[in-house]
Amino acid sequence: MLRAALVSILFLAVVFAQTPRFEVAAIRPSNSEEMNGPSGIETRRGLVRASNVTLKRIIAGAYGIGEYRVLSQPGGPGWIESDRFQITAKADQPVGDEALDEMLKTLLVERFNLQLHRESRPGEALVIGLAKSGPKLQPAGDAHLAYNNGHGNLEATGVSMGKLAELLSRDLKMLVVDRTGLTGAYNFTLRWDADRPRIAEPDDAAADLRFEISTAISEQLGLTLTPQRLPVEILVIDHAEKPSEN
Repeated sequence: MLRAALVSILFLAVVFAQTPRFEVAAIRPSNSEEMNGPSGIETRRGLVRASNVTLKRIIAGAYGIGEYRVLSQPGGPGWIESDRFQITAKADQPVGDEALDEMLKTLLVERFNLQLHRESRPGEALVIGLAKSGPKLQPAGDAHLAYNNGHGNLEATGVSMGKLAELLSRDLKMLVVDRTGLTGAYNFTLRWDADRPRIAEPDDAAADLRFEISTAISEQLGLTLTPQRLPVEILVIDHAEKPSEN
């Protein structure tokens, strides 16, 4: 029995040591001035700085999905979409975005006591395909992944079609799937009129923005964006707690 207990303890210690986590992390609620300021998540090699973000936004960032795919159980904590936080977390060495995302997931479990599960539900999606004229994309060669997804502007270096689908999912707030068959990475600039949707109804404005980006992708990148009904993976929050102050 003692030997089994020691083996179990050693196993847990190894698992704990191998779990990706930040060396230091500070979390606190946003103050009244910050609540009226900008909101977003900035990442550098080994550093995450989240300003004025909700728990729902942090989860979406850690899992690389749009906030519309993060849901709470009926009767769950309403504060995940209202309370905002300031987070600064640093790894013990420079690491890339994928490693930072894994560390951020660990932080959510340890500090917010986050518990969630995945579900697949039928939903509206957009599929990226090839236009009849063929793609208008410049192969990236040895260029490293970098992008600036601004207001009506996406400047991309070393971006794959899968990454493009992920970025468009966030802009359009719906699932975008790559079906181009293109396996390389590319450099391109995509511009659209982000201020064009001026329709009062949110659903109509969203459809108008999808049309604007679809037209831009066809004309500038030689790609298509086609609506389809597909299974959409959803993250469902089972439990979350407000973190204690540092």
